[in-house]
Amino acid sequence: MAAAAGGGGVITVDEHRDRILQAVRLLEAVTVPVDAAAGRTLREPVRAAVDLPLFDNSAMDGFAVRFADVAAASVDRPVALDVVADLPAGSGEDPALAAGQAARIMTGAPLPGDADTVVPFEDTRGGLADSLGRIEVIAPPARPGAHVRRRGEECRTGDEILPAGTALGARQLAAAAAAGVSTVVVSRLPRVAVVSTGDELRPPGSTYAHGQIPESNGTLLQGLCREADAEVVLRTVVGDDGESLRRALAEASALGADVVITSGGVSAGAYEPVKNVAPMRFDKVAMQPGKPQGFGAGDPLLFGLPGNPVSVAVSFEVFVRPALLAMQGRTQWRRRMLSLPALVGWRTPPARRQYLPVVVEGDGVRPASSGGSHLAASLGRADAYAVVPAEVEAVAAGDLVDVMLVS
Repeated sequence: MAAAAGGGGVITVDEHRDRILQAVRLLEAVTVPVDAAAGRTLREPVRAAVDLPLFDNSAMDGFAVRFADVAAASVDRPVALDVVADLPAGSGEDPALAAGQAARIMTGAPLPGDADTVVPFEDTRGGLADSLGRIEVIAPPARPGAHVRRRGEECRTGDEILPAGTALGARQLAAAAAAGVSTVVVSRLPRVAVVSTGDELRPPGSTYAHGQIPESNGTLLQGLCREADAEVVLRTVVGDDGESLRRALAEASALGADVVITSGGVSAGAYEPVKNVAPMRFDKVAMQPGKPQGFGAGDPLLFGLPGNPVSVAVSFEVFVRPALLAMQGRTQWRRRMLSLPALVGWRTPPARRQYLPVVVEGDGVRPASSGGSHLAASLGRADAYAVVPAEVEAVAAGDLVDVMLVS
């Protein structure tokens, strides 16, 4: 396949991202068990299959009573009750309670039909140690229904508890399970091929000849894809000859990749395999790092990222991650942003939006390195990016900066 023509002038970050998001196609939906849905995105709302709580139950360890029997209890004038039943959590019993009677009850156990209130152990003279036979209540409940969880007070059968577009983490899956839901309708995972380009690249741990370097972009992109709930179906390294890249693109298509991400080979040098071979549009984007960008709106989507590791990380964050989340139907793909003071000053590029890896320290931020998109080791210290508008000429210590949290 022939490479697409370049875009010509400089475009903004938002223009490039909008073009990408307009090309995104929603992936098909699948039904999976709740226990297998971690990291998936809901395509249909989750609705409660049962009432929550499922029945009236005790919120405390104590005694199920009639409020009228104990409303006037006090230390000076305790109310004596006969304990006629013992109800642990999981009990299916519904003992009858006459006036002047109580049932010992544990947290979560069903409330007897004749009771309307729970008195905690600590509001009786003997507490747990003297909780069978005859008890004395020494403090009145605040109101009828005290310490009782009513059936359906959180939600009723059929109520929506999670909307479509929600990312399913541990808390969301637990909510679905608690509501009696066993399966959910979600997007399938995006399939991604990661292709690193460069004759100089060798596996970490190799013996390196002069001019060779460890290959790290594949590790970086594979990890970032997994964090974006995508499945990496191919990870490979190709040289600067166009033929090896053509074979990698063909393999990605054969594996059903929805997205192909290449790193390197998109600049203005003499050996740029992606720019020479891949069917993408190539643009200069007004950002630092990551000015040269390639994108192809076909099937699969093609992302041509620069080769320097910090440029790769930033480009993924700004362009690829939103696309991966959007194709899953995620309603929120933007990262959390804070406004924090800079602890030191730094230079900014003229007329380009800066994405600077920073470390959050207390109530401020400082650069994770001395600068430079090639400083791969320093990237591991960063837990955020300072996002500085193109019109800002420099950041001084104490200036408030927008900070995008990524960890």
